[in-house]
Amino acid sequence: MELKAISSPVFQKSEPVLKSQNLQEDTSKAEASVTVKPTKEKLEKVISAMNDMLKPSQTSTKFVLHEKLNEYYVQIVDETTKEVVKEIPNKKFLDMYSEMIDFMGIFVDKKI
Repeated sequence: MELKAISSPVFQKSEPVLKSQNLQEDTSKAEASVTVKPTKEKLEKVISAMNDMLKPSQTSTKFVLHEKLNEYYVQIVDETTKEVVKEIPNKKFLDMYSEMIDFMGIFVDKKI
C-alpha cells in the first residue's frame, strides 16, 4: 500500500492571503509605532468638542503644559466651584518623574 500526499486547493489558495494579511498587520504595527504630535489647532478643536460634551455634567477639560517635562496633562475642572476634580496623569506624579530625571542626570549627564 502506498501513501500519497493530498493537496487541497483550499490550503494552497489561503496561504498567500495569510501572508498578505501578515504584511498588512506588520505595516499597521509600524504605522502605530510612529507618533505624531497634534497641532495646537487640532488640540483646541478636540478640547472644545470635549467641553461641549461635558457641559451637562458642569465640568470642563483643560490642557496644561508641565514646564520641566514640556508635556501636556489634562485637568478636569468643576465649572461651578472652579475646583480641579481630576488630573490625567497626576501632576504630582509628573513632578516626581521630572525630579527623578534631574537626579539621574547628576550621574549620567555630567563628566567626572
